[in-house]
Amino acid sequence: MGLKKSTRIVEINPEKFSMLELSEAVGLLREGKIVAFPTETVYGLGANAFDESAVKKIYLAKGRPSDNPIIVHVCDEEQLKDVVREVPQNARALIKKFWPGPLTIVLKKSPKICSAVTGGLDTVAVRMPSHKVALALIKECGFPLAAPSANSSGKPSPTIADHVFADLFGRIPLIIDGGKCEVGVESTVISFVGADGKNLIVPTLLRPGKVSVEEIEEVIGKINVPASDSKTKHAKKPLSPGMKYKHYSPKAEVVVVMPGKDFLKKVFEIGGGKDIGVLSFTKRVGVDREFFFDGNVESYAKMLFEAFREFDNKGVELILAEGVSEKGMGLALMDRLKRASSKII
Repeated sequence: MGLKKSTRIVEINPEKFSMLELSEAVGLLREGKIVAFPTETVYGLGANAFDESAVKKIYLAKGRPSDNPIIVHVCDEEQLKDVVREVPQNARALIKKFWPGPLTIVLKKSPKICSAVTGGLDTVAVRMPSHKVALALIKECGFPLAAPSANSSGKPSPTIADHVFADLFGRIPLIIDGGKCEVGVESTVISFVGADGKNLIVPTLLRPGKVSVEEIEEVIGKINVPASDSKTKHAKKPLSPGMKYKHYSPKAEVVVVMPGKDFLKKVFEIGGGKDIGVLSFTKRVGVDREFFFDGNVESYAKMLFEAFREFDNKGVELILAEGVSEKGMGLALMDRLKRASSKII
């Protein structure tokens, strides 16, 4: 299959749009092609989840390893029935609380879901996005969309349409520009199926995201949270996107400086002679290229991938990122920082 020679961008206002504005995207998806679209987390690169050849185009466009599972996006619970075989009671409780929204649930897959989506696994990761354009697109297509982040594999995830264009121009036919993503990091992923194929009594967190462990446990009680040492980067058979391969990485080297260290001292100690960028909660005198987050972990997470790309565009060689406590949204932020970093000090 040859790659597309041109890529169009169609702007759609999420607060006021007609189905006619989605007609080109729907037509392409129904023809077995791939389209980038906005969600509340990051931009996704979608294909018909029931069409093996269409899904394989995602892997080709992204340069994505074929054993890396793709999340399936549905528009309602009726559509969910075509994606999974069963929904355990505790999973239903999370669906009721957090859907539509940035929570992905791993369940036993329906035979309708093609193997290219699941990386050969018997499970499937599924969620219902809350972005109005994403929901309308899926509903109008009449089938769920398999969609990883719409970036070149390994690069920072795209939070605006321009990021998608920079990575995938000439590789995909269409990008729907629905504005900036509200959350800015990928969805939380939780599995209800064990390695033995049986339903888990205590589900396992596979990837932290906007929906925190604390929020999940308020609904269904304690869950299994693996130690956040990034060893899952090297998992033999990834159960979820983002578990095996190096992710979220800018061109620049990333060093995470944990709380309690003299951050400014480390900036000049490590960055001496290099073109550096800084991600910090405190404005730093003498630092030109800086993103300042005013103590807000949510805004830090939302801006992280955009900051990585901005630093790359400016030719930064080294990024020093201030670490945070791994509570609430901090767990998701530190997961992304660890996976992008060369070291933590």
